[in-house]
Amino acid sequence: MEENKTKKKRTLTISSKKPHNVSNYSQTSHKKSFVIEKKFSRKKNDRNFFNKNVSSSRPSPGFKSSFSKEGDFTRKKTSDNRNFEIRKKAEERAKSRFKNPEKKTESLHPKKGVFSKGKVSPKREYKLTLSKALDDEAMEGKGRSLASIRRARIKEKQNQNNENDTIETKKIVHEVNIPNKITIKELSNRMAMQASEIIKHLMGMSVVATINHTLDADTAEYLVKEFGNVPIREKDPDLNIKKVKNQEGKNLKQRAPIVTVMGHVDHGKTSLLDSLRKTNVVAQEHGGITQHIGAYKIKTEEGRDITFIDTPGHAAFTEMRARGSKVTDIVVLVVAADDGVKPQTIEAIKHAKAAKVPIVVAINKCDLPGADPQKIKNELLQYELIAEELSGDTLFAEVSATTKKNLNKLKENIILQTDLLDLKADYESNANGIILESRIDKGKGPVSTVLVTSGSLKKGDYFVCGKTWGKIRAMINDQGLSLDLVTPSTPVEILGMNESAFAGDDFIVVENEEKAKEINEYRIEHSKSEKTPIISANKESVFEKSSTPNELSIIIKSDVHGSSEALKNAIEKIKHEEVVPKIILSNIGIITETDITLAKASNAVVIGFNVRPSKEAKKLAETHKVNIKFFNIIYEVLDYISNSLSGLLKPDIKEEVVGSAQVQAIFKVSKIGKVAGSKVLDGEISNDLKARLIRDGNVLYTGSIGSIFREKNAAKKVAAGLECGITLKDFTDFKEKDVIEVYKVVETERRI
Repeated sequence: MEENKTKKKRTLTISSKKPHNVSNYSQTSHKKSFVIEKKFSRKKNDRNFFNKNVSSSRPSPGFKSSFSKEGDFTRKKTSDNRNFEIRKKAEERAKSRFKNPEKKTESLHPKKGVFSKGKVSPKREYKLTLSKALDDEAMEGKGRSLASIRRARIKEKQNQNNENDTIETKKIVHEVNIPNKITIKELSNRMAMQASEIIKHLMGMSVVATINHTLDADTAEYLVKEFGNVPIREKDPDLNIKKVKNQEGKNLKQRAPIVTVMGHVDHGKTSLLDSLRKTNVVAQEHGGITQHIGAYKIKTEEGRDITFIDTPGHAAFTEMRARGSKVTDIVVLVVAADDGVKPQTIEAIKHAKAAKVPIVVAINKCDLPGADPQKIKNELLQYELIAEELSGDTLFAEVSATTKKNLNKLKENIILQTDLLDLKADYESNANGIILESRIDKGKGPVSTVLVTSGSLKKGDYFVCGKTWGKIRAMINDQGLSLDLVTPSTPVEILGMNESAFAGDDFIVVENEEKAKEINEYRIEHSKSEKTPIISANKESVFEKSSTPNELSIIIKSDVHGSSEALKNAIEKIKHEEVVPKIILSNIGIITETDITLAKASNAVVIGFNVRPSKEAKKLAETHKVNIKFFNIIYEVLDYISNSLSGLLKPDIKEEVVGSAQVQAIFKVSKIGKVAGSKVLDGEISNDLKARLIRDGNVLYTGSIGSIFREKNAAKKVAAGLECGITLKDFTDFKEKDVIEVYKVVETERRI
């Protein structure tokens, strides 16, 4: 009974060492304990199945209570066996699924709670279950956990990144196109690198440069190779044009000669052309002098064409004369019989010889009483112009533009020289020529005078001219007639330029609009690069500080480009050590508001040569008090500029001694202070002059007279030989025998 009263402990132990079924339990008589050894085997990823079987394998509350107290184990054997049989079957099913993971299993849907057939989720494939934990074979061959796989993958990625970092990246080699001129900024962009690296390399070469400086092709090629790239020289788009321009055509025909009329101012060049053309152009010229370059075509009595180019004779129009000599075949040198050989005559001879063209001399004004043609011939001998009667080869004609004397002979000489030259040109190729003059017409826009030298110019042709391009919209000859086709040696005005061209620019026709734009863009970029050349580093260039003289800022607006060019060149020749002219803008067209605004900002004077301002510009100039000067004669402009520059010069300052006095005694006067009793030695002492005090040859004071006393009365002047009292402003330290010297400053105006 005591044994029954004492509580007997029953323990449930689950062990994986020895697999036993619950049904095969053993009970000892001494130790009331039950040992239940159970294995669970199931597919790892089947969570629902695991929960089902675990819950079924757990002891029920009744089962637990059956083991809680001694002697309370009353469970029927049949029910226990039935329960364990169900467990055994479930265990076998789980074990089979675990050993065959590829086999389709029934799994409970995680959300809906229904079973579905399919493959086991890879995320649950390696999850540790109770069945695996109880199975020795499963523990020996179990897979890795999901967290372990994730850690392995992260580590693998890190290792791959480290390997990639250690692998040296191969440098990309760029093929860099190199033009004739290129900026450092553009070169760095083409090499895909920072411009600072190029600048550092240049500094190592003792070259100081900025990002906007320009490199030539050789230097750029060297830098490209230094940085491990491949340089490729760009072809100049102008090369094809130059080749076309210089090549000789196969279909050559006779062309009219291009004759340039040159000579000194007022020797009758334009009057002679008027007589040949039967016009009156000279009456339209301001001041009686030609200030534009003109081109005309005439026909002789024999039906031969001659193209004449009229050039100004003024010294300022040197560029015009040089431009005319470049395109000419023959030069007609006009010399006045009553004046002789002058500076511009000599200059014209030099231009003609430089161009290697023959010279035909026309001695004009032979109808005047003082005419001496023989004197002219003798003067020209020293310039190697020898007449035929003197065994030379220079053709002379003594003519008169007024009486039309020997004009036919002049034509004959030109035709004779033309036949000797045998002038021919290709009429079927694309046209090319030169711009003689350019202007802006209010209604037509940019208008240029083109002299066609070869090829045929047609309406609708695309062309390139300097840094502009366009399409021929209209062609007008010197007689005002509209033309559709222009042959060689013909001057014509063209309309259709994108913007105004410069006189002297080459004119050439291209295939299409795209080609014209390409060449134009290249020329613009090339011109920009030339403005910022590379600067070599040296101490003088880096630290030198030059003193800038006074400047006269000038804005020039003229009717034609030739006049603007002549004004600019003539003004720039006016030089002085202290003052210089500075041309801010030189352009053609009317004076606009933009010009006035620029003049205001730069404190410049506006010069209008044969042009006037617009209404808006005139009002703006009055508001801002901008000085506008109008001229129609070039030498008047030069005189004005010279006078303006002279006004900027500092005047010559000279001191002129008026008188001197010696101190004899020193007096003290109340309310005045010390007064120097002096005797005037020479000249006179005036109270409105400057004074200096000299002691033992040294100047102790420089200032002005305070007051002068004569017999205790104030005086304005004291003459030589008289005595007076003198006070100086801010000085009282007088001593006997001091000399007071009075003087005046004289300013003398300087001129250039």
